[in-house]
Amino acid sequence: MDTSDLRLAVLLASTRPRRRGESVARWVMEQARGRAATYELVDLRDHPLPLLDEPAAASTGVYEHAHTRDWSAVIAPYDGFVFVTPEYNHSMPAGLKNAIDYLWAEWVDKAGALVSYGNGGGLRSAEQLRTVLSCVGIAHVRPQVSLRNRADFDGYTATPDEHHEHGLAGMLADLELWAAAMRDVRAARTP
Repeated sequence: MDTSDLRLAVLLASTRPRRRGESVARWVMEQARGRAATYELVDLRDHPLPLLDEPAAASTGVYEHAHTRDWSAVIAPYDGFVFVTPEYNHSMPAGLKNAIDYLWAEWVDKAGALVSYGNGGGLRSAEQLRTVLSCVGIAHVRPQVSLRNRADFDGYTATPDEHHEHGLAGMLADLELWAAAMRDVRAARTP
């Protein structure tokens, strides 16, 4: 399956001023370099959204506010996403949930993969995120990479090992296959 024309976003979910996710996202981008698909960083910090303030449900595609239309234009071109998410209080960051809730068609029938981090590897955040992604129609791949705050970081800098690199390579390969397959699904749904 040809994946050379795929466009995939590495979506950095933490918006905190001091965050470990920045080094995690950089690592993902470095590991993705040289793959057939194109990977681009999308940092939620660069797209500040107020708490969901659209009068109509996202599934209508009717966006009243410019910030929603701008966010739609950022997300719509991608075939899939690597969500780089921390775990805050046993859950995903509120900003990530809010950013997902703003849109519908821009997520539906696309592929997703998860890189999580936190004291417990961000596993609870990832599991909750999988539920949300399913609800917006993102086909998420089973493999994921989890980094633990104390073991896999030097302060705020990620220090993944060969095990993580191997896991990420397999996860990205699965993401690319699913993203290509979901592109065919989107084409089949188009009237």
